Amino acid sequence: MMSAAGKVAALRGSIERIEAHGAAYSSRKVPLGHTDADAHLQGGLAVGAMHEVFAEAGRQSAAATGFVAGLAGRVASRRPVVWIRQDFTEVETGAVSMSGLSELGLDPRLFVSVHAADVDHALRATADALACDAVGAVVLEVWGEARQLDLVASRKLTLAAQTSGATALMLRMAAEPRASTAETRWIVRAAHSPPGSTPSSAWGSPLFETQLVRNRHGPTGHWIMEWKSDECLFGEPATYSQPVAAAPAHRPHQAPARKNAFARSGYRVA
Repeated sequence: MMSAAGKVAALRGSIERIEAHGAAYSSRKVPLGHTDADAHLQGGLAVGAMHEVFAEAGRQSAAATGFVAGLAGRVASRRPVVWIRQDFTEVETGAVSMSGLSELGLDPRLFVSVHAADVDHALRATADALACDAVGAVVLEVWGEARQLDLVASRKLTLAAQTSGATALMLRMAAEPRASTAETRWIVRAAHSPPGSTPSSAWGSPLFETQLVRNRHGPTGHWIMEWKSDECLFGEPATYSQPVAAAPAHRPHQAPARKNAFARSGYRVA
C-alpha cells in the first residue's frame, strides 16, 4: 500500500506532466474570434481542458456569466452544455435565463441546468458530466472561497476533461485565484460604453473587459471583447463616432462633456 509521502510524490509528478505536456492533451483549439486574444492563445481556447473565469461579486456577476456562456457556446460546437450551480449562487445572482441565452445567439435547448446543494455535490456532478464524451462543455459555478476546490480537485477535473474531450469552465464569483492546473485563467468585468455614446445608443452588443492572467502556453493579455450574437463569437469592439456640436461663439471654453452614466454590462443571463 502506498504511503502518504508516496501519494504526494505521485500527485506532484502527475501535475508536472500536465504542466509540461498540456499541449499534447489539448491539441484542438477553437478560435474565440478576437484576433489578439486568439494570437495569445496560439489559435484559440483549448478544448478538452479546464479554464477558470473569476469575477467580483455583485455587479460583475452578470458580465462573467455572459462571458462564460459565450465561451461555452464556442467550445461546445452544438453539443450539450451542462451548467452546474451551487444553490447559494442562485440565491445571490438569480437563475440562468433561457431567454438571455437566446439573446446571446445561443440555443437554450442545448443548456442543461443542474442545481447542487453544496460544493461537494457540485464537484461530484461536474466530474460525472465531464466523464460523458457526448457533452461539449461543463460549467461549474461556485460562490466564494471554497476549500474543496484545491489543487487535487483541479487535477481531477483536468484529467476528466482530457479523457472525454469535454471542456471544463470554472466560474468563480467572490473568490481569489489559487494554484490550479487550469489551461487559462480570466478576470472579467463589464466594460464601459464607448466615449461619446448617448443613452439612446449605449445599448448594444455585450462588451467585456477581460484580463488573461494565466496562459500555460503563451503570454497574458488585457482586452475589450465584444460578443457578436449573430456570429456567436467574440471580436474587437466597433468604433462609435459621434458628431460633436461646435461651441457657441460667446463661450470661451467648451463645457466639459457629462460623463455617460450608462455602462455596458452585457446581457444579464443570471
